Amino acid sequence: MTMITVHVSDAEKKWLQCMADFYGITLSDLVKKYSMEQLEDKCDQLTAKVAFKRYQESGKETYSMAEVLRQFGMADDDL
Repeated sequence: MTMITVHVSDAEKKWLQCMADFYGITLSDLVKKYSMEQLEDKCDQLTAKVAFKRYQESGKETYSMAEVLRQFGMADDDL
């Protein structure tokens, strides 16, 4: 397994250790879990942003939910 060193202040380490104790996990697992989750969320956001931009640039027509409901003979309040 590869090791990564992260430098934090004494106060930050104390706070991180308190959080690890609260969750009942090791300090290493805490930093790994929450760092990875945040990075994965950010990656998902960026992927969605790029996909949406490509979709907009494709020239495909979009419809609002109200238009879709009208097309199928329903009103907004029918749901």
